[in-house]
Amino acid sequence: MILKIINGILILGAVFMGLKQGTAMVMGKTEMMEMFGKWGFTKIGLMINGIVTILAAVLILFPKTFIWGNFLMAAGILLIICFHLEDKDFKGVMIEIPFLLLNLLIIYLQHPLKN
Repeated sequence: MILKIINGILILGAVFMGLKQGTAMVMGKTEMMEMFGKWGFTKIGLMINGIVTILAAVLILFPKTFIWGNFLMAAGILLIICFHLEDKDFKGVMIEIPFLLLNLLIIYLQHPLKN
């Protein structure tokens, strides 16, 4: 029971971060435009990435789409890690790794409302 509560809190945290970052991408916030712009993302590309991030966050909430949401979120994080590695920006990689591990931990613990 305690593990389900902890996992529920972790899920809500991941969903909150996904919605926050996705919204920042869709709105084309300066920080996002700078980071993704150096990797060749246009404003439209960033907006599409933001929509996918928001979709992933919402999918995580439901038991039937839980794995798909986590997969999309982890894939987006892995994409960012790869771009940071290409730039040899190890600080950027180290910032992203806990978020990737969070998604993997959430998958391992499974959805708290799953039967």
